[in-house]
Order: sequence, then structure tokens, then C-alpha cells
Amino acid sequence: MIGRSMTEGTPWKHILKFALPVLAGSLLQQLYNTVDSLIVGRFASEDALSAVGTTGSFTFLLLALATGFSAGNGVIVAQRYGAGDEKQVRANASTGILLLLGMGVLSAIFGIALSRPAYTYIVDVHEDLIEMTLQYFRIYALGVVFQYGYNIFSSILRAVGDSAATLYFLLIASVLNIILDLAFVAGFHWGVVGAAVATDIAQAASFVAAYIYMTKKYPIFRFKLKEFTWSFRLAQKTIVTGFPIALQLIVVSFGLTFIQRAVNGFGKAMTASFTVAQRIEMYMNLPCSAFQTTLATYTGQNIGAGRPERVKKGVYQTVFMSFLMTVCISVLVWVLSDKIIELFKLSELAAVYCGAHIKTVALVNVVLALYIPLFGVFQGTNHGAAATVVATGALGVRVLVTYLFRYGRFFSHTIIWWNALFGFGAGFLITWSYYISGLWLKKTVIKSK
Repeated sequence: MIGRSMTEGTPWKHILKFALPVLAGSLLQQLYNTVDSLIVGRFASEDALSAVGTTGSFTFLLLALATGFSAGNGVIVAQRYGAGDEKQVRANASTGILLLLGMGVLSAIFGIALSRPAYTYIVDVHEDLIEMTLQYFRIYALGVVFQYGYNIFSSILRAVGDSAATLYFLLIASVLNIILDLAFVAGFHWGVVGAAVATDIAQAASFVAAYIYMTKKYPIFRFKLKEFTWSFRLAQKTIVTGFPIALQLIVVSFGLTFIQRAVNGFGKAMTASFTVAQRIEMYMNLPCSAFQTTLATYTGQNIGAGRPERVKKGVYQTVFMSFLMTVCISVLVWVLSDKIIELFKLSELAAVYCGAHIKTVALVNVVLALYIPLFGVFQGTNHGAAATVVATGALGVRVLVTYLFRYGRFFSHTIIWWNALFGFGAGFLITWSYYISGLWLKKTVIKSK
């Protein structure tokens, strides 16, 4: 075997041991995103902070494609690994790397080409912010191929049980990004340009570190240039498996785009507030996202080994851990909300908006923790389309209530944050209904070798 298998032993111990490095890595990623916003807000301007935040919906779209298709490849590698087929593990990894790097180049080209009409007409960016928004996004997009490369390397490593490695790569990226942010934004006063350049360099460093680690530690993934093999059949399999995962994230991206448009309609103070609140909200989402990633690998390995009963046992243990961690983080955010907001130097009105936003989300995010981990189960059994349906339903509800109630007497501007209650409630009901039905177990037999 080339890594740690999760097909034997106590499920929750394997799941927690795997999830903690994923959680720590995600925390590091959020920390450097937060520091990015902090430095831009403190050393540039609130307008610069708003411009960086406004790019979020489309930077998330690029990340959705990278995450979705690399996760699809990871599911296939995990299944073949669980079945003991090392030849197919290597073949799928090789094709996945070539596929994702190619996607990264195309995403950068299309992202840059379409950025002005997208931010002008779809997101409806304020005219005072549009040029800064485009500056940041276009420079960011130039380095997106490194993001795609890092994601495929990380997915392959997680598929064979090595979740700790991604923590090291993200640590490198985080520290480097913070140092470069301070140099470019605080020191050289490059504003949003400095923040974007710092992000690109940090992404490139994590990409290089991930490649070196993977090839040094695992001989099976040590490809010389001529040893990379391409298979249209395996690429198609990765796309088919990854498409529902990517589509789920793309739906989230488009949903957030329409919510961002509604946010922008309430003025620049609301835009700045929303930028900060989203950063804080990401921290509360870390446990359920980490357990989703973990359950995808755990499920893939156990389905590959022909042990679906272990999947069911692991689900309830995982949801409990996800709920408990989310409650702890939400309580902490609620208690420290005022001090957190002070760090970003928001205007008085933006700070009021932000405080109400993050306290509301701290209350309702526990609902998210009760169903998002199950997305990993659906993905690990090649039923990722179910997660897409849930994401579409939940985001559709959030967007619908936002536009229905944003000018109403009862909610008005507060619907920007209260929409989460409606969306998460819908997601919870759809997810658990599908899981209890048992449909996710159909057509999941993997031939062992």
C-alpha cells in the first residue's frame, strides 16, 4: 500500500485523524485571506477592500472548477486505491494532472477576457470600484494555473490517505503571502495590485512544494516528462465524476454573484461590510467543509473495498463532530465579533452592518454543519449530482428571498444575512431525505484487484 487506508478500525478515529490536517490547512488558507483583507483595509482604503471583496464571486468560480474536477479525480484514485489497483492509481493520477493544468490555462484566458463585462453587467460593481476590481482580478487570474496544479496534487495525496501534507503546503503559502502583502501593500503602497501579486506568488510556491513532496515521497507518482500518460477514457471519467462536484460549487458561485449584486445595491458601506462578514463566515464553515472532504475519501476507499456498512457508521459520527466543532467556533465568533470587526477599520455604518451579519450567521450556521458533510458521501459513491441539487436548491432559496424581501418593511437590508436561515433549512431537508432514502448506494460496486 502507498498510504494510510481507512477501511479498517474505528471509523471516527480515522475520520478525525484525516480531517484535522484538512481543517488546519483550510484554517491557514482563511487566515491568509483574512490577513490579505486586513492589510488592504488598513494600508490601502475601504474602497480597495471593497474591490478585493467584490471579486470573490468569480475568484470562487475559478476555484470551484479547480476543486471540483481535482476532487473528481481524487474520488477515482481513492476507489482504485481501496481496491488495491496501483496501476490504475498511477494512470488516473497522470491523466488528472495533465487535465487540471490544461483547465487552469484556459480558465486564466477566459477569466481575463470576460472580466470587464462580468463585473460591469452581472455583478454591477460601483463605478468608483470597477477599475480596482479589474486590476485585482486580472492579476489574480494570471496565477490561477498554480491553483489548479496545487488542487490536483492535494486531491491525489488525500486519495491515498495523506491529508497532513496539504497543511505543509498551505503553511508555506500563508506565511509567504503575509510577508509579501506587508511588503507590497503596506511597504510599497501598491494597493490591490500588490495584494494580487502576493497571492499569485504564494500560490506558485504551494504548487511547487506540493509537486516536490508528492514525487519525493511516493515513487508511484514520480513521473518524468515522458512518463506522463494521457487517456481520454480516464479524463472522461474524471470529468464525469468531478462535474457534479464542480457544478455544485459553480452554483454556489453564481448564487453568491446575485447576492453580491443585491449587496452592492445598498451602497459601498454594505459592500465593505459584506466583504469582511464573508471572511468571518468562512471560519464558521471550516469544520463541515473539512468533514465533507474527509468523507469523500473515506467513502471512496470503503466503497472500493466493498464495505458500505462502514460508510453508514462513519456518517453519524462525522455529523456529530461537525456540529460540535461548529458550535464552538460560532460561540467564539459571537463573543469576539466587535473586536474582530475593529481590526478591519470599517466605517461606522459598515461596522454596524457587519456586526449584525456575523452574529446572525453564527446562529444559523449550525444547520449547515448538520448536512454539508453528507456531500462527501454522495461524491465518494459517484452520486455527486445529489450534492449539486441540494446546493442549487439552497442557493436558489437564498437568492429568491433576498430579492423578494430586500425592499420589504420587515427584513429590508437585513435579508442580506437572514437569507442563510432559509437556504440552510432547505438544504438540510433535501440532503437528509436523500440520504435516508438510500439512493446514494446504488451502482457503487467497485471491482477489487
